[in-house]
Amino acid sequence: MTDLSERHAVVTGAGSGVGEAIALALAESGARVTAMGRRREPLDALARRNERIRAVEGDVTDAEGLGRAMETAASANGAIDIIVANAGTADSAPFRRMTEEMFRSILDVNLVGVFNTFRAGLDHLNQGPNGRLIAISSIAGLHGHAYMSAYCASKHGVIGLVRSLAAELATTGTTVNAICPGYTETPMLTRTIENIMEKTGRTREQAEAPILATNPQGRFIKPEEIAETTLWLCGPGAASVNGQAIELSGGES
Repeated sequence: MTDLSERHAVVTGAGSGVGEAIALALAESGARVTAMGRRREPLDALARRNERIRAVEGDVTDAEGLGRAMETAASANGAIDIIVANAGTADSAPFRRMTEEMFRSILDVNLVGVFNTFRAGLDHLNQGPNGRLIAISSIAGLHGHAYMSAYCASKHGVIGLVRSLAAELATTGTTVNAICPGYTETPMLTRTIENIMEKTGRTREQAEAPILATNPQGRFIKPEEIAETTLWLCGPGAASVNGQAIELSGGES
């Protein structure tokens, strides 16, 4: 197991799903974890599961508020070593029906939110061989998907940001990478499937079938797999892994 003792990790979108799994994995590996999100109740519930986790409210679309949240985190847990920009949102619509408001709202969370997270966190980051900036992107950041133009654009943008920042920080020893999972077993996926069922009248099995078909292994990714990849990126064996978009997709192409 990766030993992250004496390191401070911040995880956004930590109240459920992937963020929750990452926060728990980091804490179980010895890190002091600041779990950030917009809703206090699930963060407090998460903090009760591990004494190394501290809940701090923070909205990635509010740059000033997020700056204050990072300052609170650093004051409580010390300088930051690891930042996981996980907060995200998803929506789908045919391009002709997509409004500018819908497009911007998705970019504000998924892309500008990563920028805000890294920008605010850098003011408190221990830049050096233990420094890690990790963005949770998506397989949609590497491939195009019909009816998901805003989501794909936002996740492609995250990978561009990661690669540029990786080059900028390379001489400091801090690495910057993206993890790109396929469809993952999260509340967000549940909502997607239920939306398909509601709009088409399909059964759950029928609604899941075309989504499962995108993964050659015929299964959904588990949040714990993303958490384990995060731990690996935080370890010494990944010190030279920089500017990468790591796919967890079962071989989707």
